[in-house]
Amino acid sequence: MATNLPLSGKKLFLFDIDGTIAVGDHLYPGSRELLDYIDSIGGKACYITNNSTKSAQDYIQKFRSCFGLETTAEQFVTSGLLTLRFLKARHAADKIFVLGTRSYVEELRKNGLHVTQEATPDIDCVVVAYDSELTYEKLVKTCEVLFTRDVPFYATNPDLRCPIDFGFIPDCGAICNMITATTGKAPAYLGKPSKEVVQLCMETFGFTAQETLVVGDRLYTDIACGINAGVDTCVVFTGEATQEETAASPYQPTYAFDCIADLLKACRHA
Repeated sequence: MATNLPLSGKKLFLFDIDGTIAVGDHLYPGSRELLDYIDSIGGKACYITNNSTKSAQDYIQKFRSCFGLETTAEQFVTSGLLTLRFLKARHAADKIFVLGTRSYVEELRKNGLHVTQEATPDIDCVVVAYDSELTYEKLVKTCEVLFTRDVPFYATNPDLRCPIDFGFIPDCGAICNMITATTGKAPAYLGKPSKEVVQLCMETFGFTAQETLVVGDRLYTDIACGINAGVDTCVVFTGEATQEETAASPYQPTYAFDCIADLLKACRHA
């Protein structure tokens, strides 16, 4: 894939979080220094994550308390935010069944959406999010709605597993696969790899596609997202993707590095 501009011309860096710049509550070596470099060249760092359990305000607090980094709400684009925007555009007056965390359900309600977690007869659509509070009862209710109602079925993101300090845990895509195997119905996914993620960041901060770089650890979401938006991409091998998987993948990144610290070195040398 030909680059739009060399690394020296990149100003807008769109980072996945878990498995890319951090794991759990710990920044990877080189992440802080790369963010300082971006500031020094007049650039901007944004954080594009398919984790819908946290709002922008949650991430601002986490970045401050865990990483010692000050951020703004505009720097975070989550799959939860993209789903919220979609639902407000398409289902503003509808009754929406949501499988998700309490905080995500409340976030949707605060934004004026009519949300329920009960399998009532008047449901107009179903939304499944990454749910760290998942129970079997929630799965049963979701299946009940999908079996007994002919309604649209959406999900926040297709990620199968979420990086954690000991390895991985099931993500939204894995939860949806379980529901699909049971009901025969598959969702339309709304987060990465949608190009809207990249477009929103470029519009917010005024950078061009040529100046933009998507950085992530997952090929079928992070790298595919950048490719869909027509911007350059960089995979790091600190999360899900491996060198072997990357070589065989249809989603070929512009750049590949073992870790964020190596990306920083390449930016400085460029």
